[in-house]
Amino acid sequence: MARFETALLARDGEAGAHCIHEMWMRGGEFPQTLENALERLWQSAAKTIPEWLPMHYVSWLPELYEIAARFKGVKKGRSNIYLVLLDYADRRGDPHGVYVGMSHYTPAQRFDQHKAGIRAAGSVLKRGIEVLTGPTLHLQRISRAEAASIEMQLAEALSDAGIHVEGGH
Repeated sequence: MARFETALLARDGEAGAHCIHEMWMRGGEFPQTLENALERLWQSAAKTIPEWLPMHYVSWLPELYEIAARFKGVKKGRSNIYLVLLDYADRRGDPHGVYVGMSHYTPAQRFDQHKAGIRAAGSVLKRGIEVLTGPTLHLQRISRAEAASIEMQLAEALSDAGIHVEGGH
């Protein structure tokens, strides 16, 4: 927490993001503590926060990292695996789900296309909150064949872990 406070004072989004990420991945912090830390960091240093830090607290984020890390792309290519956080606050149970997709566009570009209605999945158009970049950073610029296989297997593994999944065709 001392390092986090120092990062806030310095308006250092990268250092603050690493502090929050460590607290999140280690567990033991109350969700509200992490939500407050995220809010404070975004207010203090929004321009310098790395894209991999989510803007919202998700209880299963550590598990998402662990599951995504099981998959590897060996062959270089133009395809990217991406995850979109979905808002299910209007339903019972977990207020979040995840959309699993692949595209030759960057995850951010593809998310923007979904939200603009361009070849959009209904779940992302209606419920998409943000791209969860961190867990799939290692699954960028891989071959199309590998991406198609990983997309399907990742969606299945996340669903098996009890996470509500859309996409992953």
